[in-house]
Amino acid sequence: MEAAKELGLPYVQLWTSSAVSFVGYCQYRLLFDRGLAPIKDVKQLTDEYLDTPVEDVPGLRNMRFRDFPTFIRSPAPYDFMLHFALRITERAVGASAMIVNTFGELEGEAVAAMEALGMPKVYTIGPLPLLAPSSTISMSLWKQQEECLPWLDDKEPGSVVYVNFGSITVMTNEQLVEFALKKLKVSTDFLWIIRPDLVKGDTAVLPPEFSAETAERGLVASWCPQQQLLNHPAVGAFLTHSGWNSTLESMCSGVPVISWPFFADQQTNCRYQCNEWGVGMEIDNNVQSDAIADLIMELMEGDKGLLMKKKTQEWREKAVKATKPGGSSHRNFQELIANVVLAPRRSIIPPQS
Repeated sequence: MEAAKELGLPYVQLWTSSAVSFVGYCQYRLLFDRGLAPIKDVKQLTDEYLDTPVEDVPGLRNMRFRDFPTFIRSPAPYDFMLHFALRITERAVGASAMIVNTFGELEGEAVAAMEALGMPKVYTIGPLPLLAPSSTISMSLWKQQEECLPWLDDKEPGSVVYVNFGSITVMTNEQLVEFALKKLKVSTDFLWIIRPDLVKGDTAVLPPEFSAETAERGLVASWCPQQQLLNHPAVGAFLTHSGWNSTLESMCSGVPVISWPFFADQQTNCRYQCNEWGVGMEIDNNVQSDAIADLIMELMEGDKGLLMKKKTQEWREKAVKATKPGGSSHRNFQELIANVVLAPRRSIIPPQS
């Protein structure tokens, strides 16, 4: 930003997560003022404390303390990410403009709150997978296994649960095993992505009975072309960590989600998926709960699942409309080019020697 200012160049900040999470970071100081943070000790973070309602937050709805990006829960001296997040969001005021990978129909209220907080003009130009569908650029951090798609071709429409916790989320092997054992209680077909580094500091080891009992109905892979997979008619549900790319990709594909958020903005995205946008259900914080199997079956076969599938289709139609010529995201992209990128620049004064 400093270099751009010195050279008289426009500086556009790309926010890679949701608008609601940006507002969540900006409202950390509100949480300070209300005495909910900073945290003095992790022992404070009981379920009762995390469920404390946080009302009247401009740009956010029906929030609890647990729904804010998780860095607010870090006690000193481990709160460097908390202060980093504050610094990044507050410095954004000096940008020429901001880009958010979202669309106005989905997050217009949060975008308005961003600008009310003093941010520059915010351009929503997403979902990017729909705005640039022919792009050959992969955003994946891992090599993709294309054999996932032929495996799906043999499955019935809407019969497969796709499980992927993103490209950087990690868990303990105990969590992995518990999740696998609960998965055994569900008879649906599944495609589960287990990255080589999914288990923190260790190798992922599934219980022997898991492989034996799911050989006919499951596929475990290290990575896959997610957008293509979500668009496959065989996929009926997405069990996700609610990272923002996954959140948008599931919505663009019309696939409802079961959310198990881990850190950062994922809690905020999950809250909105499940409570405001109507496209998902959240796994209880205790992964050992047998409710996981119930959630999967409800989403795949129950009445709530039918409503969520209908809602995701409605959001998908709105997302497609936003990115087509004349849609809000398409117009915003053109305005960004005209008003910021191609705007007359200030004279560039060489720095004094």
